[in-house]
Amino acid sequence: VLSYRIPLPMAEAERVMREALKAQGFGILTEVDVQATLREKLGIETAPYRILGACNPKIAHAALDAEPASGAFLPCGIALYQGATANETHVAIQNPGLISQAFAAPGLEGPAHEAQEKLMTALHSIGEAVPH
Repeated sequence: VLSYRIPLPMAEAERVMREALKAQGFGILTEVDVQATLREKLGIETAPYRILGACNPKIAHAALDAEPASGAFLPCGIALYQGATANETHVAIQNPGLISQAFAAPGLEGPAHEAQEKLMTALHSIGEAVPH
């Protein structure tokens, strides 16, 4: 997991993260509002927490061509959750490089590396992201 702290409130951090992902060719295929789900299913109140499933179709196609079972790792999971204050958001990104380690498929390393580079570029384009 690649984990960063962004000095922005959750809603703003999510907005800029979505824009940065879009600039790198990713779309959001899935969204989970964990806070709302836990409230509805368990009656538990938690801090804001969202999971986005990001996918770059070109990279996903190359990965699936190299190893169809790699689809179990798609889309790339991105968790956003409130930090110590309401003006800090943590972002954890699934490390796509692990896909090529999980499968011994020729041709899978390239798409995994490309996905990781593009996700990191998106995160770094936010400008104020700080590793933690």
